[in-house]
Amino acid sequence: MKAGRPLAQVLQELQRQSSVKRDYIAPSPAFGMEEDGRTFFIENQVRNEKNLFGTTPLFHRQVASALNIPAKYYDLMQEKKPDLLALNINEWFRDRDQAYMVRTMDGDARAFLSDRYRRIDNLEIAQAVLPCLAGREEIEIISSEVTDSRLYIKFLNKRIEGEIRPGDLVQAGGIISNSEVGLGAVSVKPLLYRLVCSNGAVVDDFATRKTHVGRTAKSLEDSFVIFSEEAQQAEDKAFLLKIRDAVSAAYDEARFHQMIGKYKEAASVRITGRVQDVVELTGKEFGLNQPEKDGILKYLIEGGDLSLYGLSNAVTRFSQDVESYDRATQMEAIGWNVAAMPPALWKEMNG
Repeated sequence: MKAGRPLAQVLQELQRQSSVKRDYIAPSPAFGMEEDGRTFFIENQVRNEKNLFGTTPLFHRQVASALNIPAKYYDLMQEKKPDLLALNINEWFRDRDQAYMVRTMDGDARAFLSDRYRRIDNLEIAQAVLPCLAGREEIEIISSEVTDSRLYIKFLNKRIEGEIRPGDLVQAGGIISNSEVGLGAVSVKPLLYRLVCSNGAVVDDFATRKTHVGRTAKSLEDSFVIFSEEAQQAEDKAFLLKIRDAVSAAYDEARFHQMIGKYKEAASVRITGRVQDVVELTGKEFGLNQPEKDGILKYLIEGGDLSLYGLSNAVTRFSQDVESYDRATQMEAIGWNVAAMPPALWKEMNG
């Protein structure tokens, strides 16, 4: 499992981000893009102000989606004709009778979202769940990170343990994740941790999720800056209590043994086709690129376990080599999905 940063450093960064984040909501005509195709602005005509922001690739992708501008054409204009991109964006903004939320941090516009987007921020999630995990001998935080896209906290309950084969022990755990920029719901998922090689598999099958959708957000007409309402705060508090319950459910012992049963089944299913072809077809099914497929093949052969379980472990082992923490976590989920794939699909993969 990819290590990430120590939890103390992640919490320090969340505190820093909380102090510099700023959210805006305004009608579409208040937004615009400068002629460089990369500088976004919000005009407040009441105050006669124009706030300028740098932009992120995700922000541009969300603007393109909101304005129904094809991504390839958007990217081409940004590269070759940024003034044309600005003209397109500004015309479409002026033509819309709709409000949007813009999330900013460190001088950059980082997300362009619906005005119904419900802000559940990373620091709130950490403050809600960490008291449930702290001070318990059986609980260990094994990995944590905050990326441009998401917060991750991965933990184990070392008292819940199972054996796939003699000496091959797996412990129960969970992963808590959240995106502040519209890339997914708040979620708590079970996690299986293989002690022999520090592999972790994220189990999507039993996830608890809550989407970032709520009532239309309110803005102050003189500032366009969003402030939380008391009713919204009460809803968020109730939701965060549910997240705490989901953390405990993530390592439910009965559910854990059900998942271990899937691993045992996978360990009994042999790879009978050509190994390279099996890896190639698996990569095609689960969206793996060529370097990922090459790395998985390497670990599968080195591990010497030519079973469906061995293939799953090769995926999660290679995830430790991936530079992006976001992608490494996605591959941990793919590792579980490989082990749990339907027999008909595995038959197709296995030739």
